[in-house]
Amino acid sequence: MQNYSYLCGIINWLTLCVSVTQNTTMKAAIIGYGKMGREIEKILIQRGHSVELIIDINNAADLTAENLAKVDVAIEFTTPSTAYDNIRKCLECGAAVVSGTTGWTDRLPELQDLCKQKGGAMFYASNYSLGVNLMFRLNRELARMMSAISGYKVSIEETHHTEKKDSPSGTAVTLADDIIERINTKKGWINEPTDNPELIGIESFRVGMTPGDHSVTYSSDDDVLEIRHSIKNRRTLAQGAVVAAEFLCGKKGIFTMEDLLSAI
Repeated sequence: MQNYSYLCGIINWLTLCVSVTQNTTMKAAIIGYGKMGREIEKILIQRGHSVELIIDINNAADLTAENLAKVDVAIEFTTPSTAYDNIRKCLECGAAVVSGTTGWTDRLPELQDLCKQKGGAMFYASNYSLGVNLMFRLNRELARMMSAISGYKVSIEETHHTEKKDSPSGTAVTLADDIIERINTKKGWINEPTDNPELIGIESFRVGMTPGDHSVTYSSDDDVLEIRHSIKNRRTLAQGAVVAAEFLCGKKGIFTMEDLLSAI
């Protein structure tokens, strides 16, 4: 029944992603106006929303309480070195915030605590692609099954464009953490190949303009089992972030993609 509900949520997600939301028109802020920020702007406008504030490196000082008061939600895709301060500013100013920046989440619990203290609204995901979130689900189920089978070594590979700041990717870390939670012989991960049976080796590659490829591989002396996901372009990520913003608008609390897929 749980899996059926999850699949229903995915079908509804697909419906949302190809239609224009009619019920709520948002006033949005975009924090980070690189390739992702520009793609998010396109999706917001296509879905009938307005962009009231754009923050980038050249006007970071404009991220103020006065300007944030004009928007319903802020969508933040910046860098590991700036994400924490950006999100904190939004929460302190009472602005709902959706973030997809990776490489800084060791401090995520601090912001979740602040969100609770302020009675705010925050949505965080390491990846907003529908396909990747399906992969997360498959990865958890596969790890649960593999926990009872010996003789397999698990490893992860991720490939992104050369401009990506963090390594390994947030998606790869999520995949590794979910495996560690389900296979009790795994105690952690390392960002390189390893023969240590207690660690998951994550190999990171930075190649051209690759939007994002991830694979989880279980190999034995006799066979190889692999799940893989490749993003063709940034549109799927931007679309997911905008749907998350629509979901968050008017709510209070801390939310993830699991909440979104369960609710729609």
